[in-house]
Amino acid sequence: MKPLRLSIIGAGHLGRIHARLAVDLPDTQLVAVCDPSQSARHQVATDTRTRPVADYRQLFGQIDAAIVAAPTSEHHAIGVELAQQGIHLLIEKPLAPTLDAAEALVAAADHHHVVLQVGHVERFNAAFQSAAGYLADPKYIEASRLSSYPFRSTDTGVVMDLMIHDLDIVLTLADADVRTVEAFGLTVLGGHEDVAQARITFENGCVANLTASRVSYESCRKMNVWTRSVFASLDFASGIATLVKPRYDVLNRQIDVDSLTPDQQSHLKEHLFEELLVKRTLGSVSVNAIVEEQRDFVTSIRNHQTPRVPGAAGRDAVALAERVLTAIDQHTWDGDAHGRVGPLAAPSTPILKSPHWNEPARREAG
Repeated sequence: MKPLRLSIIGAGHLGRIHARLAVDLPDTQLVAVCDPSQSARHQVATDTRTRPVADYRQLFGQIDAAIVAAPTSEHHAIGVELAQQGIHLLIEKPLAPTLDAAEALVAAADHHHVVLQVGHVERFNAAFQSAAGYLADPKYIEASRLSSYPFRSTDTGVVMDLMIHDLDIVLTLADADVRTVEAFGLTVLGGHEDVAQARITFENGCVANLTASRVSYESCRKMNVWTRSVFASLDFASGIATLVKPRYDVLNRQIDVDSLTPDQQSHLKEHLFEELLVKRTLGSVSVNAIVEEQRDFVTSIRNHQTPRVPGAAGRDAVALAERVLTAIDQHTWDGDAHGRVGPLAAPSTPILKSPHWNEPARREAG
């Protein structure tokens, strides 16, 4: 079997990580690293002992697949052109900066019969993988994703940069149409929102509260999920999930704690999470989610199967992100239609189309 010829498009932060890990992918040959920056491509190519290329078009006919880690604004143009050449695609999240662009990428991949996978890497996180089988029909989900300012990915705001991970997972778990989206956000540095909070209600009754910040003094990547029978706390940073599963008689309201003797109450107080609300730990700190993501990409190509995170899932996450951005853009800060509005908390003006808040007129108003 011939090795799958692979290239990394984009030699920034994520591109460097992908290239370093792709070197060890089984049955795969890293052919080149592509980036318009000479210093960036040469550094990564040297580190991975492969060829530096300035323009991805130079690779047509020489590669079978590409991992696109270029800026989000370039995903659409690069992805469509590669798909037209029959090149399979793993495109970093978000799939595209707009829903229209995301839909065009999905259509191009379908038309040219190439695999399109999206880099929602938390789907491969050991915490999510180990707990996912217990999380059917969730009723409430809350997530916090906090980091310091990255000084990269500044072509998008925190919704597309960070919250998009949790939007994808929430859509996967809820498995229902979205009924309503409420959100607000603030711009702290640059021209996009850096803090965002969203409340999403689904048609099946599931509610999700999501918080994202890239101007936080502490880091956090956690999600809590309540179902009818299980509580799960997922720590994406550690790869560990904690499950709390009430005993059958607790779930069926057959225990009256007020009728217990003092000794029984004292005992259960000490052993609550061993006997009534049974706690267990799942997951593994040794699993590298990006490696698992890359392996799924190669396997999907080899076996002609749909990847775990197909283009359609990436498109749906972008669609929900746009709804969040629209709600942020329309949020009024003073309870008054004529007061401050949007992530810049600017004086009320005719609403601009999301998510282009950094257009000159709006920036000056801020």
